[in-house]
Amino acid sequence: MKIYTKTGDKGTTALFGGTRVPKHHIRIESYGTIDELNSHIGLIRDQDINAHYKEVLIHIQDRLFTIGAILATDPEKAILKSGKARLNIPKIALEDIERLEQEMDNMNDTLPPMTHFVLPGGHQTVSFCHIARCVCRRAERLATALHDISPLEAHTLVYLNRLSDYLFVLARKLSHDLQADEIKWIPEKQ
Repeated sequence: MKIYTKTGDKGTTALFGGTRVPKHHIRIESYGTIDELNSHIGLIRDQDINAHYKEVLIHIQDRLFTIGAILATDPEKAILKSGKARLNIPKIALEDIERLEQEMDNMNDTLPPMTHFVLPGGHQTVSFCHIARCVCRRAERLATALHDISPLEAHTLVYLNRLSDYLFVLARKLSHDLQADEIKWIPEKQ
């Protein structure tokens, strides 16, 4: 199978189901940003971190592929003529959201309470988490804009919202584990 098809040379791409749309379409921007987020999470997973975090990140990457597939499917062609769903994969479930919440609760139990905003940084691995968090927020903004045009399953949006929170807590936990400085943002006085 060749990687290049030349079908996108004129600035369009195909959704699952065959519908062609411009490459700048909000749907393409949405799942492209999910792909970007997934790559950043892979970068975090490649760091020297706790095996449990890596396991959770692999699960998150799996869920992001699911979200990407959902976003890449033309809603008008999501159901086949047979009545079956075009995507024969598990969708984002409440359990996926609850898993992120439980992971955050477990990490937060070991961290000092937050009293200020925290400046991103302190260690390269922590910075990777903050970058992923920001990309996740952008993915969420794009997905909600798409949702206004073409509604998505509710759990998809909630998962993205919770994932950005998870990445923030993971950044704090990695700062703690790596004994990196967590610099509080204290606004300068005038």
